[in-house]
Amino acid sequence: MFEGADEDETVTNPIQEIHTRLFDHFGPQHWWPGETPFEIMLGAVLTQNTSWRNVSMVIESLKGEGLLSFSALDALPAEILAEKIRPSGYYNQKAKRLKGLFAAIREDSGDLETFFDQDAATLREKLLAVKGIGPETADSITLYAAGKPVFVVDAYTYRILLRHDLIAEDAGYEDIQDLFLGKLPTETQLFNEYHALLVRLAKEYCKKSNPLCDACPLQGL
Repeated sequence: MFEGADEDETVTNPIQEIHTRLFDHFGPQHWWPGETPFEIMLGAVLTQNTSWRNVSMVIESLKGEGLLSFSALDALPAEILAEKIRPSGYYNQKAKRLKGLFAAIREDSGDLETFFDQDAATLREKLLAVKGIGPETADSITLYAAGKPVFVVDAYTYRILLRHDLIAEDAGYEDIQDLFLGKLPTETQLFNEYHALLVRLAKEYCKKSNPLCDACPLQGL
């Protein structure tokens, strides 16, 4: 149970109740996979429209070539970068997005550490200004790479909340995000774990097809 919340409050706050149930069932998730903020940022862009397995292949390859750093990839021409990230799919498009992101960081702050040192709202706004960086990617970078408290919404989040009648079918990204921000303490670690737990639930129980509702940790919510 959340600190400061009594039992009656938890029952009337399904957003907190979902987290409690999932954490009790799955335990901590230790997200996002990555050894450095740059690696996590890179992964957040590369994982668009592809599996994490493909992204892992790219990251391991770049690491083996000594290219897994902001300075190294920023120095690569776009066409060479595209070839390096080919297994992630849409590689020409993603190379352009990465080059735009690197340029924005360089022009804004000069280095990644200074760029990530900005407050969450400012950082998110600057990320969204980069062509091809949408809310989910911007928030993933802000939360997981920069360690700032912002809640990440994805297709899994939408599916779970819709099936539990917590959102309307036409709910937008900000609508869903506001639902979490209005019901939870503003804590980076909490937002980190919660999003990871929702992803785990969607992959193992709340599947797109043939969901395992009877065995779901949220059954009866």
